Amino acid sequence: MRLATLAVVAGSRLLVLGAGPAQLGLLRAARERGLFVTACDRDPLAPGFEYADRRAIVSAEDEEGLDRLARAEPVDGIVAPGIDWPVAIAARLAERLGLPHPISGETAVLAVSKLRQRVRFAEAGVLQPRYELASSPSEAELAAERLGYPCVVKAPDRQGQRGLSRVDGPGQLAGAVELAVDASRNGACLLEELVQGQEVTVNAFSIDGRFHALTVTDRVTAPPSAFGVALAHVWPAQRGVRAAERLARRAVEALGIENGPTYTQIVLGPEGPRVMEVAARLGGGHDAELAQLAVGVDLNGLTLAAALGESLEKPRPRGRGGACVRFLVAPQGELADVRGLQEAAAVEGVAEVRVYRRAGWVFGPLTRGADRAGSVLAAGRSRAEALERADRAAQLVQFVTADAEVA
Repeated sequence: MRLATLAVVAGSRLLVLGAGPAQLGLLRAARERGLFVTACDRDPLAPGFEYADRRAIVSAEDEEGLDRLARAEPVDGIVAPGIDWPVAIAARLAERLGLPHPISGETAVLAVSKLRQRVRFAEAGVLQPRYELASSPSEAELAAERLGYPCVVKAPDRQGQRGLSRVDGPGQLAGAVELAVDASRNGACLLEELVQGQEVTVNAFSIDGRFHALTVTDRVTAPPSAFGVALAHVWPAQRGVRAAERLARRAVEALGIENGPTYTQIVLGPEGPRVMEVAARLGGGHDAELAQLAVGVDLNGLTLAAALGESLEKPRPRGRGGACVRFLVAPQGELADVRGLQEAAAVEGVAEVRVYRRAGWVFGPLTRGADRAGSVLAAGRSRAEALERADRAAQLVQFVTADAEVA
């Protein structure tokens, strides 16, 4: 597939898999370009439906339902931004319908499986944590003993902290294994060495096999009770940028991803950087909007063009100062009102304030990315100033909640 000027034809018909917070940026970008967008999501109140011409209450993981939808609503391209499993569905649908797509179905299968990624990285010599697969509690006990504590237990085919646990000792292992197996699609769990160090994210775009790193951001994560949940992405990363870019490139190439966006999580460990995972999609934490604010690259636009088979210009990131996405967390309970949005948006350097949920939504404890309530996008003359501005804006946003039964 030849992907070489950023030109998206107005009126082109696009099917977007997902209409949640992770898809907001791309859906808005599609609306701004005059595309006819059919968005699907199992949640009838998904916030991204605001930008859709047609809404389909279909799960982004329901491949049969999506196939029927794509045939009933002829489309020129299919894209799955922000969430992993639908990436493979989009690639397979595109192949069956003869539509352009940046990656093949075969490549997409690698991209959505943490286990297949681990195997491919091992074959290619890409630095990663030690890992083992377990399909029973006894296998998990032996694997944890070999890997050592603390370790990480996860579902090999889920994202967004579903089935993910940090295990500090044998007493926590059984519960973590049960959680991961219940979340897994194949009834197994993946155990990994816990690499201590700063987590960074490499957002990039590949064109005809050339990997273009755009931003490397520090992930500011929540306390252990919300293990793995990002509370902020801060650009630029304070250290390890070049090493992270090199390792991300090797990981992306090992998976055979030659076109389209990638989102690579890396830990800068004491023995060097290690790849945690690669996603063949836009980051689900407004990473594309952060890239545009930080380095002037329209990552949403590039992704739309790739999905529609349009030509692309080589991205040329240029940026100074700092930028960040700061996520909002609401108190538990039923959402009654949100206050202070105008005041938060008026803070110097704040580019956008988003709230994901409407009145009536019930917030539970913060345990995964989907539990976040909104975000602030901000820039400054330095990363510290950008983060300070975002924090100041976040403090002005007040979520008013009432007691409610949390499912």
